[in-house]
Amino acid sequence: MRRSDVSSSEPATIPGLEAFAAPSADAASGAPRRGPSPEELLEGLNPPQRAAVTHSGPPLLVVAGAGSGKTRVLTRRIAWLISQRGAHPGSILAITFTNKAAAEMKERVEDLVGRRARVMWVSTFHSACVRILRKEIVNLGYKSNFSIYDAADQKRLMGLVCQDLDLDPRSYQPAQILNWVSDQKNELRDVEEAAKEAENGVEEIYAKAYATYQRRLREANALDFDDLIMTTVHLFREFPVVRETYRRRFRHVLVDEYQDTNHAQYALVHELCSQPMEDTDDRPGEQRVPPAELMVVGDADQSIYAFRGANIRNILDFEQDFPDATSILLEQNYRSTQTILTAANAVITHNQGRKEKRLWSEQGDGERIVGYVADDEHDEARFVSDQVDKLVDAGHKPSEVAVFYRTNAQSRVFEEVFIRTGQPYKVVGGVRFYERREVRDALAYLRALLNPDDQVSLRRIVNTPKRGIGDRAIACVTAYAETEGVTFWESLRRAEHAPGLATRSLSCIRGFVGLMDELQSMVAAGERADVVLESVLDKSGYLVELEESDDPQDATRVENLAELVAVAREFSDDPVAGPSADPADVDAGQVQPGLRDFLERVALVADSDQIPEDDDGVVTLMTLHTAKGLEFPMVFLTGLEDGVFPHARALGDTRELEEERRLAYVGVTRAQERLFISRALVRSAWGAPSHNPESRFVGELPVDLVDWRRTEADRTRWSRPDLSHSPAERRGSTGFGSITGAGRRNFTSAAMRADAASKAQRSREIPSLTPGDRVTHNSFGLGTVVTVEGQGEKAVASIDFGSQGVKRLLLRYAPVEKL
Repeated sequence: MRRSDVSSSEPATIPGLEAFAAPSADAASGAPRRGPSPEELLEGLNPPQRAAVTHSGPPLLVVAGAGSGKTRVLTRRIAWLISQRGAHPGSILAITFTNKAAAEMKERVEDLVGRRARVMWVSTFHSACVRILRKEIVNLGYKSNFSIYDAADQKRLMGLVCQDLDLDPRSYQPAQILNWVSDQKNELRDVEEAAKEAENGVEEIYAKAYATYQRRLREANALDFDDLIMTTVHLFREFPVVRETYRRRFRHVLVDEYQDTNHAQYALVHELCSQPMEDTDDRPGEQRVPPAELMVVGDADQSIYAFRGANIRNILDFEQDFPDATSILLEQNYRSTQTILTAANAVITHNQGRKEKRLWSEQGDGERIVGYVADDEHDEARFVSDQVDKLVDAGHKPSEVAVFYRTNAQSRVFEEVFIRTGQPYKVVGGVRFYERREVRDALAYLRALLNPDDQVSLRRIVNTPKRGIGDRAIACVTAYAETEGVTFWESLRRAEHAPGLATRSLSCIRGFVGLMDELQSMVAAGERADVVLESVLDKSGYLVELEESDDPQDATRVENLAELVAVAREFSDDPVAGPSADPADVDAGQVQPGLRDFLERVALVADSDQIPEDDDGVVTLMTLHTAKGLEFPMVFLTGLEDGVFPHARALGDTRELEEERRLAYVGVTRAQERLFISRALVRSAWGAPSHNPESRFVGELPVDLVDWRRTEADRTRWSRPDLSHSPAERRGSTGFGSITGAGRRNFTSAAMRADAASKAQRSREIPSLTPGDRVTHNSFGLGTVVTVEGQGEKAVASIDFGSQGVKRLLLRYAPVEKL
């Protein structure tokens, strides 16, 4: 049987859905509602869109360029199937990538054909699989009331698995293992296959954790998010009768955003829609139905989720997977001006192996793209803020403006400028800079160093990163503090007296107290805020843990910490000190901005970071990945420098560079009326300047389309050379986006440590002290040495300063003189 005959085999009714098969009645007259006419369904569609809506027979690939009306095509096609081809709504399965998109599509179809549309399956992949598994998973030995574990549940369970296997938590973190397990499931590798294909000792241990994790999931009658699709595919493959049931039910399958599917999702579509394999038919004497009509919609030029497992080959190879497939190209854009589309076309044509298409518009050329070359990221943010003010003055709403950047860390400077200028904004798709977990952790360290009585900050960091001070140990210390009437910090210092505390926990607490004492000595010695912060990130092990993690999100967290150090460095270098300093003293050189001033500055920024819930009055800030599927009249595409965008990690990899170019294409095509592009000549992280070349994507834009308001020749500021490093070190200076020969970021914990050492106060001569010696301290006054531990730069003295109490001071930093 040919695919073109498929409609003739559609069942007249589907059990349980008979009531929805007939046309719905008109609410006012009670007369049957016949649905829209063919002319009404095709009204306003261009010829390729009409062809997609009315297509019948073989699999259809709709290559839908940005802004080409694909949602309209999908909804009109579903309405056409129901009203013109007599398809039962229950025989339609439409897959989208978000629940919001699914709800919108269902609502639009219901507006066209009435309540019959309610029995369609319009959902995400995961939602559709849950519906199937609730009914069929008993075949695999599960109960139908299985639980679905979210990310927090998964992490908690994998933590228990690591304990079961006695894995070193420093080497095998649950998040790392879960990331690997997720990759296995997205590739449909079960426990046995994953163990068989493990390539090294680490993967062998991951495979053991995977096996234990799955066993414990099964014992709990639970599935995690990735299991939902993998289990459905395995169910269909192991039980052809079940698969055949759903092949018979779903006679029309539509998949949106096909370029974003991973291998498991691709396999699920194939199980439902590919040609049947006769040798798997275990229903002898019964003729199998032909495959469902399949329509997939997508655009390979907008495939930007490879890091989530999306495989661009799924859409590029569609016609090979389905040899009798038909393709329709949607190139007319209804969103943007021709200038914006010409720019997008020019950039994306540099990618190889893509299906050729050129977006065009009937909306006219519109205004030229505005370009700006800033001295640094602050100048770039000021340019954006100034242009937003001009757009608002010209009558545009702030909500019509979006600012895009490559990584979340870049939002910080825009947020600070918008706060200073009073421009309301919202950050979409991410937490605001000072609310991000890693930033809050780092600031909690600094607050606890400055004020050990700050119990909230201290409790946040006492086991961050993990250092063996668990909930039971904290409970013991807390109970002792309450019994003795002392602070949580003082209780930590006296932990050996806390009843019930394990020896190992006591050792870990002593290590933490020693770390804080050392860091507090730096604060007491008046070290710069950025030097203290870098020492916190280094000595606590926080940065190293993130750097060694395989979790892609941890790379972003490192970049956010780089931004925080840059903020502290800029503050310490700023001649205008923090709010607690007298400006006259600063001008006279009498006050050095300190840690307290820095924390007050940060606190004021964070406290001001309250955006009114007024969509018309708020500029939108977001990463380019978050911008996918959205549109704005005015778009600012920022950070266009090699090493920033395209990202540094992509510069040495052709495939990753092409994905970055697709991301640029997505960013450009979000703009409807105006597009602004900008870059900075110097950008900093860890406080070091990074001089990045112009993004290659800028060079790919047609010269005549860009109105450069400022160019590199207009540069007004030049950074001073950093003479604290050797010439060789300065040539390879580290910083955000600075590139090594391998084409990767060069800032690391080791580089940061060297940078902090270069800017730290020069160590004073370390006094040689013994118990009983009399000393004087700049802040604490006269004191008597009680004990001395360690030697040289690691020497720590406990000194009794009378009414000031006993202080443990790292002699390398402490301003102590022997009398």
